[in-house]
Amino acid sequence: MEEPLSLPKRPWDIGRIVPVIKDEQTPWKLIRLLRVISLSVVGLLVFGLVLCSKTSFLLLITLANDGTKVLPADQKPVALLCIGCALITSSVLLLQKSLWKACYKTSKIPEKKTVALVLFFEFVVSAGAAILTIVAMPHLDIVTNVTILNGIGILSALLQVISQCSAKERNRFLAPSITSVGLLLLGFILFLVLYITKDPSDTKMLTWMGLAVGACFLVSFNWWENYFRLISENSSSVFLKNLCHDVTRCENVLNILSSLLRIAVTAVVLGAYVPLSGLDWDVVTSIPRRQTKIIAIIIGVQIISSALCHWFSLAACKMHALRSCFIVPLYLASLSVMALLVIPVIVYYYDYRATLNGTQINFTGYCHEVIYSRNDTLTGSVFPHLVHDVTHTLCFLDMSRMFDIGVLTGSAVSWWLGLVLATVHLWSLGLYRIQRTQQLFIRRLYEGAFMEQSLLLNVRFEVQKTERRKKFRTLEPVKVFLCATMWHETYDEMMKMIISIFRLDEYRPKKDSSDVTFEAHIYFDDAFRDVPGSLGRHVNEYAEMLVEIIKEVFSIFLNLDKGMFRKQHQVPEQTVVRTPYGGRLVVTMPQGNSMVVHFKDKNLIRHKKRWSQVMYLYYLLGWKLATKYYKRWQKGEDEQALKMELQKEKHNTYLLALDGDTDFQPSAVMLLIDRLKLYPKVGAACGRIHPTGSGPMVWYQKFEYAVGHWLHKTAEHVFGCVLCSPGCFSLFRAAALMDDNVMKKYTIKASQARHHIQYDQGEDRWLCTLLLKQGWRVEYNAAADAYTNAPEEFKEFYNQRRRWGPSTMANIVDLLGSGTLITKKNSSMSRPYMLYQLFSLSASILAPSTVIIMIAGSLTVILDVSPNGALVIAVIPPIIFLGVSFKIKSDTQIKIAGVMSVLYAFTMMITAIAIISTMVKDNTILTPSSIFIVALAVFYLVTALLHPQEMGLVIYGLLYILCIPSAYLLLAIYSMVNMNNVSWGTRETAPPAAAPKPEVVATDTPPQKAVENKMNKFISWLKRCPGCRCMSKEEPAVVLKTPAPPEIEPEILPQNTIVEEETIQRMEQRVEEPEFTCPNQCWVTQLQSLSDDMHLQEDLMPEEEAQFFRDLTVQYLEPLPANKKKQKKMADKLKQLRNKITFVYFLFNAFWLVATFSMQLEETSIFIRVPKVDINLDPTGEYIFIDPLGFMFILAFILLVILQFIAMLYHRVYTLIHFVAFTDTDSKFLKQQAKSAEVKKVGRFSKRYSQYVAVSR
Repeated sequence: MEEPLSLPKRPWDIGRIVPVIKDEQTPWKLIRLLRVISLSVVGLLVFGLVLCSKTSFLLLITLANDGTKVLPADQKPVALLCIGCALITSSVLLLQKSLWKACYKTSKIPEKKTVALVLFFEFVVSAGAAILTIVAMPHLDIVTNVTILNGIGILSALLQVISQCSAKERNRFLAPSITSVGLLLLGFILFLVLYITKDPSDTKMLTWMGLAVGACFLVSFNWWENYFRLISENSSSVFLKNLCHDVTRCENVLNILSSLLRIAVTAVVLGAYVPLSGLDWDVVTSIPRRQTKIIAIIIGVQIISSALCHWFSLAACKMHALRSCFIVPLYLASLSVMALLVIPVIVYYYDYRATLNGTQINFTGYCHEVIYSRNDTLTGSVFPHLVHDVTHTLCFLDMSRMFDIGVLTGSAVSWWLGLVLATVHLWSLGLYRIQRTQQLFIRRLYEGAFMEQSLLLNVRFEVQKTERRKKFRTLEPVKVFLCATMWHETYDEMMKMIISIFRLDEYRPKKDSSDVTFEAHIYFDDAFRDVPGSLGRHVNEYAEMLVEIIKEVFSIFLNLDKGMFRKQHQVPEQTVVRTPYGGRLVVTMPQGNSMVVHFKDKNLIRHKKRWSQVMYLYYLLGWKLATKYYKRWQKGEDEQALKMELQKEKHNTYLLALDGDTDFQPSAVMLLIDRLKLYPKVGAACGRIHPTGSGPMVWYQKFEYAVGHWLHKTAEHVFGCVLCSPGCFSLFRAAALMDDNVMKKYTIKASQARHHIQYDQGEDRWLCTLLLKQGWRVEYNAAADAYTNAPEEFKEFYNQRRRWGPSTMANIVDLLGSGTLITKKNSSMSRPYMLYQLFSLSASILAPSTVIIMIAGSLTVILDVSPNGALVIAVIPPIIFLGVSFKIKSDTQIKIAGVMSVLYAFTMMITAIAIISTMVKDNTILTPSSIFIVALAVFYLVTALLHPQEMGLVIYGLLYILCIPSAYLLLAIYSMVNMNNVSWGTRETAPPAAAPKPEVVATDTPPQKAVENKMNKFISWLKRCPGCRCMSKEEPAVVLKTPAPPEIEPEILPQNTIVEEETIQRMEQRVEEPEFTCPNQCWVTQLQSLSDDMHLQEDLMPEEEAQFFRDLTVQYLEPLPANKKKQKKMADKLKQLRNKITFVYFLFNAFWLVATFSMQLEETSIFIRVPKVDINLDPTGEYIFIDPLGFMFILAFILLVILQFIAMLYHRVYTLIHFVAFTDTDSKFLKQQAKSAEVKKVGRFSKRYSQYVAVSR
């Protein structure tokens, strides 16, 4: 039905300012291309690796056959030993991983009966695998060996039937499971028929056949956990339920025991079989070199390809390429290996027949003339010998008889089809967006001997009902509170934030079936001001600007897809509420999600960022989340059920911390949500922060942020935990914030000098420190991009880092000081990781002296002076700057630092040019300076190539290198000297863009303060006047008392009653005719008068909620009164702390410089001499002298860089897996939503049509 025609409110106002709404930062075309390439590469790798694993293993079995020639008969133990190694490799890897977890993470001890049962199954499986591959298979033909491994799925198929029948529900895969059991049994029957009919009197062959069949049944017990879990869920057996629970709970310890048992059983079978078969182990040490090389290559390919195939198979499943990159390649593995091994046999057979010039010869004759008559000398290419050895295993068959070929083919096809039907349920397996390995695979162990079978059968089995299941599954729904703090943001910054929130509303509309629900809260600090002639306080120009932006963005999103002649929707009526802390604007966004702007009055509630965070923590988590359960408990509901429900809601409630200028996309939020959904111990997750702005300072920060995220944060994420989840874009779990010693401790007021530095200068880092101490994990997601404005001025940048530097150091020292406790309580924080952080802290402390040494090296190149002379020259400017900084103002320090930064930048540039000239002139790069520059350039270039969407930031790396002295020397001095300055340092003088200038408000004089009580009496009378709409009856505390600003201590008035009486009389006469000339008498009417495009209706806050805010203010958030004595005392303590830390900090740097100076004095005796080579690596006859301290420091630095690079590679791969899975499932989820919405729309239309027909009749 078309919309009715009507004129818009202002049809002549056709111009619009539409800000950027769509995501223009993310290179979606590149990402789609990357996704296609990634899936193609992973699929090909899985197929290629499983092919290599299976082929190499079958070649080892072929070499162990009695009649093969590549390995003579007396050297067969070598092949058997390699088969044993292939069997136990996965157990060794699992043992190492489990031991590491046992050392650095928690491991629970299982019950004795659980240990006994698990070890029994492991014994049966390991014995079966060893007997099958070491004893039986070397005596079978190659076709049987390729396909008989598919028969190990026999018990899995049988248990599938049992578990599906026990579910007592009609399900889709019962018939395929029953058919699979029949086909697998048919394969074994045909196999027995084939070998028995060939020679019924061969007892040895009958023995090998029996061992092969029996061993296959024993190996099929390997995946018993997959089905016992389902059977226990539908069974009343307490033993089964406890067994499955204990196996899951104590998995790590059971893995250690089972791995040791598997290794031992395999070793016993191998050690017993060799002597029993008449072979000698001594031959292992005397095998010829060529055979050693062949065996080493085959077993190396087998072990490496098996491990890699397992990893890439996991990656394929996690990338939601289960069908194309996992199931299909593994199904094709057996067929491809058979083709790979049998086709060369056929080709060689027909080539030989072609050489006979028409003479007819069958396959049996070919075996007698060519295969059996070969000599044992291994000459020429190895490939023909391997083909002949494979042919030898088939020579017992008469290929001219259709019976032999038919039975052999029938058994192979039956086994293969049986495995396919046993795993056909995988095609409809439901996956979460981001999948843990434990949720996808039942066991950590893979089987190198039968790779594709172990991977397919190890996938978690689920009973699927008859109705078709969706491929994509969702986890439990979660609630996300967006919590932004604002103060003096500019128009553009506010616009970015509000658009981001409305984008999220558009992305996830509010409805009952949504997997994620959002609620936005903006906490606006110091939002009120006094206006002359006004009865009440007004919001300031920044708050007005925010309301205008909300109205503008609302209108844009409301009419986003409207044409020119379509009806333009008007912004619906919104609500303003008076609150005990100031005021509140409640906005219901176009898709139903709510956004609440809390305007804070610093005269009523404590201001600044940390206290705004305390306010929303207690409001959202304490009042909105927890209080309702206490009310229900008071009504008599079950306490245990309430506790479980509360824990569940705490676990599934998240807080997204934002700054007032953060710009983000909905996908970034969803990627962070995935991390918290997937891992229950993750208390917080942060995204990739991109600084925005213009100018050299922003360029420097772009590369600095990039390096920090590329290397430092990824290393923290991989090796331990991220130490700082930045407050501009981080997601926190409510259960973590509400944990002991977190939220409560976060409310502590700074009572000591160090508290000001640790608590108030870096509140986001301190909050993470509290989480880490409680055992929560903090993670980093590189795909969750957020953009925030960076300081564009040199002064603002230095002041920002003046806060960050000392707070970072204080929190790391706090963590290291509690290292023993943290490593016990936090499973992600190991002792090696704490050692890594200690080294990083030491490197940051010694950064100034390291930069001085680097500058000294530059001066030796530029001025051609001795190293010690250059070191003395390099030390003088920093020492002067350090000494002068204690006497001059901080602004002057920044000006001096700015001048010195420019001079140092020129020095670095001249040095780089000189070093490059020297490299060209001397035709060598093997000098310390050359190696450093080349290695640094290559390292950053390779790192940037691994982040293709950020490749352009490499250009800013040149500026970053030039600014190293400023950032790591001058900034360190400025931060240490001004540590006692605990002011915020940024935005304190920022003018409001696109807003009118604030009016000058006159301050109260002492006479005015003296009559304040009388004025309050008049205001109280005016409040009772029914005609005054601006006074609220719900807020007597706000109206009756107007406290002075907390930063100004009220003066004590003289105790003169005569003066007081005269003053009161004059005031009584004066208030008889008050003059309130301001058109808006309070902030409510002020906001209501801003625009008629968005009507604001005043509403009342419920008394219970208002009382909560009054209690919260009294308990934690009362404005801090100014106490000059305490402030002076604290300033003195801060200076003392500054002096102590500065002394120790620069003392360490002095020690390092003195040690370097001393080493350089003793150049001939102490220095390490390294020969210099030219660009062709030929010695030049000259030497490089490196002092041992510098050498050790360089080695440690190289080790640190290598560790960070490895961590970055690991993190990049898993980020790619997550992002590919997200792009696949998110688009499908949105399509499902759109489809369901369309179905509902059609349903409503059908209902209306039915009603219309009924009425018509």
